[in-house]
Parts: sequence; C-alpha cells; structure tokens
Amino acid sequence: MMKAIVVTDQNAGLAGMKLVNLPEPPAAINDVIVQVYAASITGDELSWPSTWTDRADRDRTPTIPGHELAGVVTALGYGTTGLSVGQRVFGLQDWYRNGSLAEYVAIEARNLAPLPDDIDFNEGNALVMPGLTAWQGLFQHGELKAGQRVLVHGAAGIVGSMAVQLAREFGAYVIGTGRAAHRETALDFGVNEFIDLDGDALENIDKVDLVFDVLGGDIAKRSLAVIRAGGKFVSITGWNEEQADGAQHIDFVVEADRSQLMEIAKRFREGRLKTNTGSVVTLDDAVATYNAMDRVKGKTIIRVRT
Repeated sequence: MMKAIVVTDQNAGLAGMKLVNLPEPPAAINDVIVQVYAASITGDELSWPSTWTDRADRDRTPTIPGHELAGVVTALGYGTTGLSVGQRVFGLQDWYRNGSLAEYVAIEARNLAPLPDDIDFNEGNALVMPGLTAWQGLFQHGELKAGQRVLVHGAAGIVGSMAVQLAREFGAYVIGTGRAAHRETALDFGVNEFIDLDGDALENIDKVDLVFDVLGGDIAKRSLAVIRAGGKFVSITGWNEEQADGAQHIDFVVEADRSQLMEIAKRFREGRLKTNTGSVVTLDDAVATYNAMDRVKGKTIIRVRT
C-alpha cells in the first residue's frame, strides 16, 4: 500500500482533497513505476475535464492529482526502453492518468527524462511544468528569434519567470508585466522593462514580436494592440480570440518532452536558469497547505520522500 492524495468531488475544489492509502500501481506496457520524491499540483488542474474523466469521457474518480514529479525508477513495464531501475528521473504525467501526489506513480517512460545527480529532487520537480510551458510557448509555438521583442505577462510568476529567463538567454528583449509589488521580482528574473498592469499604460509600449500570456481576460485582449503585424500571441489560458490586428493567436496545452527537459536541466546546472520555488511541505501536510488561507509565493513543492 502507499499514501496518496485523492479528489472525488469536482465541486469541492482543493477542499475535497484527502490523504488515503491505496494499492501501489502496476506497470503497464511501456510504463515505469517511479518512487516519487517530489511533486506538485497546478493551480487550476481540478477544473480540467481530464482530472475527472478518461479519454472516453468516463468517470475515473477517485483520482490522484498532480502531474509534475521527480523520483527514482523502481520497476519497468514490458517494452520499456531508455530508462533503468534505480535511475533518477523527472517529468510530466499524462493528463488523463493518476498523478504524482502519491508515493508511487505509473507513468510512460517517454514522459520522463534523466535527472542529473547534482540537481535536487525538489528543484527537478520545480523545473518540469514551468520549464516545458515556457520552452514550448516561446520556441515551439512562438518561434522566438534572437533580437525580437517579447512581452511576458505574469513575469514574476511560476511560468512567467521561466519564460523571462529563457527569452533573455536566447537574446530577446523582454518586457514583463505584473502588479507593482512584483516589479523587483520580475527585474531579478531578468526583464528589461516592467509594466505595472494597475498603473502603467500597456498600450503605449513599442510594438513586440511575441506576447506570452498566462493571464487571459482583459489583459490578453489589450495585448493585441501592441503586437506588430505578423507577430504572435501565445497563450495557455484557453482565451480564444482567433485573430486581431494581423497577429496570429496560438493557445496550447503543455506536453511532456524528454529532449526539452534535458535542455532545461542543462541550463539549470550551468546557472543560466533558476526556479521560482515557494514552500516545501510533506505529503502528510499537503492537504492543509493547499487549503491554507494565505498562499505562499512561488511553486509549492510536496516532498513525498526524504
């Protein structure tokens, strides 16, 4: 048996999370079993249909949330290649499968990458979702080129701060947005300019080639006016303005990618990238932490095994 956090009521939100004992998962074809050392949950994943149903839209509760993980491979399913028992790994679980807020998880081997020995499990976990989202938004969908101007919304946030760092390293001029209290944090992560969304005039900035949006809503709509003709608006919010002022709109869902994770880990090891981590708590304390009235800044890491 293993400890795991489950959710059973879509309407209860984080308050519906419970710590229970469940059987350890078996390894299906092309799966590995990972003993989880560090995990986390994305803020809005309990609102996603994939948290509650399988791909055929059948109910799959109780479900284990969390998709980012770092840990050690303990078993290999039939046909698994590229990984070995005892190997340190990190990666992104499939959206329609039980997640990482558990002592063990069954996951497709292709969704994992080797975690270098000199990267802590907590930091490895903190690189996964923010790193992949920023990488895919900027380079895969945004097709960012050196010398271009990019506007990153939520530049002090978990994903935005990663996008700022990757864009700067690639040679882009980065304008970050946020609230006034976020200015110093955004500057510390490397923005060239900071726009206070409450006080500064977003529409008055010089035109940009790419907008990377994690906010949606009115901020997203206002951003369209600052994209140069032929530029791109890349979003992860589901905001669906298809075309405006000559800008191409792309909304995407992040995917697991081994080669990208390895590139992200390389940059972290070389000191070119840092995570935006908040508190680190145990699995036993995770439910209380997620339901706390005062949420900490940065990504909350669940230390499943010490």
